[in-house]
Amino acid sequence: MAAFILEKLCHGCQRCLRACPNEAIKMVAHLPVVHPEQCDECEECMEVCMHGAITFRIEEESNHAR
Repeated sequence: MAAFILEKLCHGCQRCLRACPNEAIKMVAHLPVVHPEQCDECEECMEVCMHGAITFRIEEESNHAR
């Protein structure tokens, strides 16, 4: 279960990017994108997000949503 960015809530402040110890978050088109293979679920990004734009979801649930 990797971090997931809720784009509608994200303000692009990059706090999550700076907080991630594994550099699993990269900016793409002014929004952060999480690379799940690098995310170790430490939740540092979620702790620093002032807008509540980061959540964690189970991979199976994300596949059903598509």
